[in-house]
Amino acid sequence: MMHSFQPYAAASARFHNFSTPFYLNKKIPWWYQILDPGSERVTQWNHIFFVICIAGLFLDPLYFFLPTTSSDQAACMQIDMGLGILVTFLRTVADFFYIIHILIKFRIAYIDPGSRVFGRGQLVKDPRAIAIRYLKGDFSIDLAASLPLPQIMIWFVIPSVKNSTAAHANHTLSLIVLIQYIPRFIQLFPLNRQITKSTGVVAKTAWSGAAYNLVLFCLIAHIVGASWYVLSIRRQYECWTQECKKEVNNTHSPSCKISFLDCANAENRERKLWLKITKVETSCDAAGKDDFEFGMFAEALTNEVASAYIIEKYFYCLWWGMRNLCSYGQDIKPSTFISETSFCILIAVLGLVLFSHLMSQMQTYLQSATIRIEEWRVKRRDTEEWMRHRQLPPELQERVRRFVQYKWIATRGVDEKNILQSLPVDLRRQIQRHLCLALVRRVPFFAQMDDQLLDAICERLESSLNTRNTYIIREGDPVNEMLFIIRGQLESSTTDGGRTGFYNSTTLKRGDFCGEELLTWALMPTSSLNLPCSTRTVRSLTEVEAFALKAEDLKYVANQFKRLHSKKLQHAFRYYSHQWRTWGACFIQVAWRRFRKRKLAMELAKEEEYYYTHVLEQEEHGNGNESRVWTSSIGGAERSSSEANLPHSIPLGPALLASKFAATTRRGIQKVASVIHHDETSMPKKLFKPDEPDFSAD
Repeated sequence: MMHSFQPYAAASARFHNFSTPFYLNKKIPWWYQILDPGSERVTQWNHIFFVICIAGLFLDPLYFFLPTTSSDQAACMQIDMGLGILVTFLRTVADFFYIIHILIKFRIAYIDPGSRVFGRGQLVKDPRAIAIRYLKGDFSIDLAASLPLPQIMIWFVIPSVKNSTAAHANHTLSLIVLIQYIPRFIQLFPLNRQITKSTGVVAKTAWSGAAYNLVLFCLIAHIVGASWYVLSIRRQYECWTQECKKEVNNTHSPSCKISFLDCANAENRERKLWLKITKVETSCDAAGKDDFEFGMFAEALTNEVASAYIIEKYFYCLWWGMRNLCSYGQDIKPSTFISETSFCILIAVLGLVLFSHLMSQMQTYLQSATIRIEEWRVKRRDTEEWMRHRQLPPELQERVRRFVQYKWIATRGVDEKNILQSLPVDLRRQIQRHLCLALVRRVPFFAQMDDQLLDAICERLESSLNTRNTYIIREGDPVNEMLFIIRGQLESSTTDGGRTGFYNSTTLKRGDFCGEELLTWALMPTSSLNLPCSTRTVRSLTEVEAFALKAEDLKYVANQFKRLHSKKLQHAFRYYSHQWRTWGACFIQVAWRRFRKRKLAMELAKEEEYYYTHVLEQEEHGNGNESRVWTSSIGGAERSSSEANLPHSIPLGPALLASKFAATTRRGIQKVASVIHHDETSMPKKLFKPDEPDFSAD
């Protein structure tokens, strides 16, 4: 039982691996993988195979150039073997890619048509179901397009036929190429539709789209030119055959044979004798005789296109096809043959359809490359007309022109906001993170935050462009957004509510921000609907690119800040806020002036103390000696009369000392009062302290 079960288990395991998709089992070989039709690998292969199909369509008409006329031998046709080998090799390489495409389509999943109720639908990955659907569908067309029929005919079938001539080979090969050309041409349409379904367009850029349509036009011209060439050779051979039949009688010796028209018999002795007496060459000269109607093919015969080199022959026929397609066949002079007139009608119809399609498509693609520029020109013209109609001053007109020009340079007329809003939330968040995260991290205040908060901020940031000398916000106006500078310089100034003599100004550069009053308002638990007023006037000094965070978005982000419980944000906000810097500078100035006043008062007090302890004692001692000298030198009567006149309660020495002390004290008081008055008049009032955002409150 164990031995009988093991082969069954092994077979089941192999079948399980065969049917498992490649993204679930990485160990299975690549040729067993089931591919998603919308995957990048399949899309790349479709683009490659589409180019190969177009190249294959260019290769097949080259078989029409194989028959040529010899420039050395008269009235004979031959096959260009060198060109046949080259075209066969290139065609074989192209057929190899056609076979690979068939094998790949057996491994490409498809969407169940019954599941397309909403969205993309269910992907069928069963190899059996994929094979059955492909065999019932496009397999027959792909197989017919991949068969190497021209190679088989030219190298195996035609050489094996007895009495095969160049004309017979030409007719057979042309028929086979035309038959196989139909499935190869049909194969382009589902391939084009599949590429358009997966990527939206065949050509991703405007110039590639224009080149693609031009290549299609050249392809049709190439087919028409090659067909015209092979029909010209056939018309020449028909003339030779007709004249040869006229010479098949008993009057000519040797008589004309159809085999003489093949260059393979050029060394035949009878043919050489026949060439001396035949009139085939002169009777079938398209430039000199009117006995045979060459019609639209006379140009190829008179210009000896059939005997020219392959490069000259190819470009001449390509030019002939383009010329007549563009002119709708107006220059063609056909004969009365029905086949020839039908060919002329086909050229006229193809030229009308293809040329109009080419012009419309190329115009569309080329206009799409400049549509933004044209829209900008129209918008600028409308702006100019509106400014002239409203009679705006020249300085305002110049500012408007600068803004329109700067916005065009920065965005190229693309509405980024509408593009982002049309995307899913997660994809929009990732794009905003890619665009804004590196720039937001340059702001030192944001550098303190974690990735979650930075993602929330990046998701809500909007680009803001401002030209030179634009007032972002004025002092006293409500603040509705915070601005984070990415490039440029702003001037931030304040007068502290219009105080006389007070002015503070600073320059904001990359990494700075303004509108921090809005952050304080948003972090308040009981913030009202009224927006805070700006304490500063912000004006752009240069062209400024910044990110703006609206009030309602900041309110949401502020709720995230409250859960941080971190003092680092509070310190960073104080340090990088210019409102707090201004308040801190004014606070330091007031403290410094108070310190100077106290220091000056202390110095005056020390001087007074020194005066009391040293100067007054010296003056008192000197006055005592003078009084004694004065009393000894005066007589008795005079001394008695003077002493009688002085008041007995105030001695002379202390009175002099008191008068000097009063004068010194008065001068000191006046000096201190002048210093204090100077400090009080020059020192501004205490600046109002900004509200402190509470980063840690719940």
